[in-house]
Amino acid sequence: MAEHTSSSITIEAAPAEVMAVIADFARYPDWTGEVKQAEVLGTDVQGRAEQVRLVMDAGAIKDDQVLGYTWTGENEVSWTLVKSQMLRQLDGSYLLKAAGAGATEVTYQLTVDVKIPMLGMIKRKAEKVIIDRALAGLKKRVESGDAVPEAPEK
Repeated sequence: MAEHTSSSITIEAAPAEVMAVIADFARYPDWTGEVKQAEVLGTDVQGRAEQVRLVMDAGAIKDDQVLGYTWTGENEVSWTLVKSQMLRQLDGSYLLKAAGAGATEVTYQLTVDVKIPMLGMIKRKAEKVIIDRALAGLKKRVESGDAVPEAPEK
């Protein structure tokens, strides 16, 4: 049975700036660590990614996967596994909440189930490492102000 892992971080930027970086899949290899390639396969009527192919290298887990994305309002995106070589399940989400003047609290939730046998304790530790690296990379990317894409128009 899959269990979820979550963690939060505060980023010194408005939620729209943070979401713009999250939605910029082409730049994921620049800041996520585990993502080596990202390709948007389909978009919704607002131009947001609905399906994304990711080539991952997370140490013990190397995978070529397709994720389906659902955008809820301006401050939440979730994804679920469409296709993978190594994973049985991959569900996750970013939830953004304004946290005072110009800051955003970002909560990342992740549920992973691999096709190969793995102790639950080791799997949860791997989930935590992936989440913590992603949040730290997101914070660094957004707060650097370096090439932060403009938030999409409504």
